[in-house]
Amino acid sequence: MIRQKRFIYEPGEHEAETASNSYLMSLIAILVGLPLPIINLLATLIFYLGNRRSTYFVRWHCTQALLSQLSMLFINSYGFWWTVSILFSDAVITSTYVAYVIAAVIFNLVEFVGTIYTMIRTRKGNHVEWWFYGPLTHLLCKPAK
Repeated sequence: MIRQKRFIYEPGEHEAETASNSYLMSLIAILVGLPLPIINLLATLIFYLGNRRSTYFVRWHCTQALLSQLSMLFINSYGFWWTVSILFSDAVITSTYVAYVIAAVIFNLVEFVGTIYTMIRTRKGNHVEWWFYGPLTHLLCKPAK
C-alpha cells in the first residue's frame, strides 16, 4: 500500500514538519468530525490551500493527504446516508448494508494506520507514496520550474 522513496534533496526541518502536519490535520479532523464525513475533507482542504505556495515536498504531501480524504468522503458519506435512511425511514438492515459497513470500517482503519505511518516517516524527512494516491499526486502536483 505504501512505498517509501527519497526526494533528490533532503527536506529541511520546517518542510518535513509541515508535510507531516498535512497528515496530522486529517487525523485530527477524523477524531473531531467523525459523524460528518465532510469535516475531514474541509480541514485537509484548508491546510492544502494554506500551503499551495510551499516547497514541492510540502505541496506534494498536502495533495496526497487531500486525495485520500476525498476518497474517504465518498465512502463514508454513502455509508452515513445509508445508515440515516435505515434509522429514520422504513429501510431495513440487509446483508449488503452490513458488508458495506464492514468494508468501509476496514478501509477507514487501513487509511488511519497508513496516515499515522506516513505522518511519522514524512516528519523524519522521508518521502512516502501511497499505492493509489501517489501516482495521482504526481499527475496533479508538479515541481516548480
